[in-house]
Amino acid sequence: MTFRTLTYETHGVEGGAIATATLNVPTKRNAIGPEMANELLHVLARVAEDADVRALVLTGAGGHFCAGGNIGQMSGEGDGIDFKGDYADLLLAMVRSPKPIVAKVRGTAMGGGLGLVAASHFALAADDAVLGTPEIHRGLFPMMIMAVLSRVVPRRPLLELMLLGQKLSALDGQRLGLLNRVLPADALDAAVEALAGELAARSPTAMSHGLKAWARQGDMAMEQSLPMLRDALAELLSTDDAREGIAAFLEKRTPVWTGR
Repeated sequence: MTFRTLTYETHGVEGGAIATATLNVPTKRNAIGPEMANELLHVLARVAEDADVRALVLTGAGGHFCAGGNIGQMSGEGDGIDFKGDYADLLLAMVRSPKPIVAKVRGTAMGGGLGLVAASHFALAADDAVLGTPEIHRGLFPMMIMAVLSRVVPRRPLLELMLLGQKLSALDGQRLGLLNRVLPADALDAAVEALAGELAARSPTAMSHGLKAWARQGDMAMEQSLPMLRDALAELLSTDDAREGIAAFLEKRTPVWTGR
């Protein structure tokens, strides 16, 4: 499959492989339009189906993560590969991904780009990164990304961010919960690689079951989520990886994961 707005590659690590999707329209600071959203949906499907891939790193080319929505391409399916869905479908697929997604943020992450950061399971940024929701300055509003921003940012600071359209430093983004870690620019690659490597070393079965349950319980009241999580635990306990993990603990050895 040939992508036009991003690049996709994998490399092996202990335990499996790490995939990297790099948004690759540097002349527009990787602004996201229908074609890029659709291609990212294809990436998520590929990652989900590839048993070797244990984690996905999402980043941007040319010194920027994603400058926001491509104003000239606000709707439609775009050209290129078979249509899987739009930006809203992409955010939902990211939140429901059975494999962890790590956003590696340099430069700007604005509007729709900030939505990608919030929809990822982890987000690490260079200390000079800039975040924000500038839509209000264009007579617009960050409608769709509210769904994922509201899961990680407290309500009052989020409303202030969206209504005023102010820019945030990386450290401010971390304080609001948008970022896990902020690092010197020259340390970002190594930190992301180390995190993705740690994720790859974990049981892929536990990771997949856990992430699916995590996504489901986020939309439920506690009286619905607890029975669902009880059933999810029972299902996980029946897997080979769970049996191997328990046996390895009792035998004081390192577990060998099979992904089953």
